[in-house]
Amino acid sequence: MAKIKSGSIRNIVVISDTHCGCRLGLCHPEGIALDDGGWYMPSAVQLKVWSWWEEFWEDWVPAATKGEPYIVVHNGDAVDGVHHDSTTQISNNLEDQGDLAYKILKPVVDKCEGRYYHIRGTEAHVAKSGREEERLAKMLGATPTISNDKRQHARWELWFNMEGDLIHFLHHIGTTSSSAHETSAINAELSASFAEAARWGEKRPSVIVRSHRHRSAEVRLPTENGYATGVVSAAWQLKTPFTYKIAGARLSPPQMGGLLIRKGDEGIFTKTFVKSIGRGSIVKL
Repeated sequence: MAKIKSGSIRNIVVISDTHCGCRLGLCHPEGIALDDGGWYMPSAVQLKVWSWWEEFWEDWVPAATKGEPYIVVHNGDAVDGVHHDSTTQISNNLEDQGDLAYKILKPVVDKCEGRYYHIRGTEAHVAKSGREEERLAKMLGATPTISNDKRQHARWELWFNMEGDLIHFLHHIGTTSSSAHETSAINAELSASFAEAARWGEKRPSVIVRSHRHRSAEVRLPTENGYATGVVSAAWQLKTPFTYKIAGARLSPPQMGGLLIRKGDEGIFTKTFVKSIGRGSIVKL
């Protein structure tokens, strides 16, 4: 469990699901050189998403953290991979995708002065055992752990102890086809965290962070000493062909953004940054 010294870092910025390497994922405005000598340049809508990425890091994060130091956690699916017979990748060479992710994320690591942690996402995107996530995290200098005598720069889960409040990070969480039950899986995950803690006589988490669903949502439950929160981060990927056949997802506009976990004078809380690309063009008759 990573411990944060009292009075030092009271802010954790969370991003996830950048899906670099997808033509609908996050892309640097300068584009990226490809292995065979070609060059990929972002589309107009990717440039719009990039403007929100810049707003998030240049305006929102400094304001939300009040200019204080912060930790960054990338909660999985940094690259898109080669998956589900899809044809939306800028390149099926994972070196190209990793180079793009590094170009985008290296300035983020610099902004947080190296206080960077990386979570492994979905194997369909980041390869078996999350090897592409590990390779990228090592390049970025992510804070490593030692698990089973192996030094890992990208991990499957992460616990933080922030001045007595436990925070748990993990990429996956259940989904739903009904917008009316969008928070059900979050509530179930939070409740399961309580049950497991009680079962083994351990301290319950104050905050659990999940991603994967590409939709921001939050559940807060009152407890004996404040609130416990389950929060899911938004993504940085537009709607792919896959989403148009999924109930619920096919009707909802994509959400871009990240979130902050902050330990304030009145306890720990979360704050979200979310942008929606909105509906497509409407044909007038």
